[in-house]
Amino acid sequence: MTTEASLREEICRVGQSLFDRGYTVGSAGNISARLPDGWLITPTDACLGRLDPARLSKMGADGEQISGDRASKTIRLHRAIYDADPAVGGIVHTHSTHLVALSLTPGVDPANIIPPLTPYHVMKAGRIPLIPYMRPGHPDVTGLVAPHVRAGRGVMLGRIGPTFWHETVSAAAAALEEAEETAKLVFLTRGAVLPPLDENQIADLRETFGARW
Repeated sequence: MTTEASLREEICRVGQSLFDRGYTVGSAGNISARLPDGWLITPTDACLGRLDPARLSKMGADGEQISGDRASKTIRLHRAIYDADPAVGGIVHTHSTHLVALSLTPGVDPANIIPPLTPYHVMKAGRIPLIPYMRPGHPDVTGLVAPHVRAGRGVMLGRIGPTFWHETVSAAAAALEEAEETAKLVFLTRGAVLPPLDENQIADLRETFGARW
């Protein structure tokens, strides 16, 4: 059985892993996990590589902070994602370099910024809609993200970074990592790649692995 203590440890473990491997830098990014009576979220301006389990922000079901350091300014977005799908247990947001670069690239498809280049991208990350730029913490971004929650695993906040959700924090991080690595392939190949997977190949992945695409 998952306990609050184990969720605190998981958030810190995932945060350090993402930071150590360069998926986020400085005090960028945030992570949260659902509790039976609210959720945990990383504090504002906290470095994901140096999180303290005891200092994570604990929020009640009403959105009020119960304990810990002051919560991340993205708390509204996290709450909207949890409200949109009861199956979501963890959310991870970073400022990963290649995904942010894609959001700055003319001609990307706002409905899905990365074409289906690899089966693992389809299986783990799925379609990634581009959310138009709004300043960090802007309340209106929640209304743009919420409609995508049940259909996919993540979105790209323009000029800011990816936000991914899943049943657990670790699974959300894995989906985000797959998306960032596929974005890296886009730049490494300078767009000169084989055609994306076709509809029959994608349908096979959906049927076999339950991919959200």
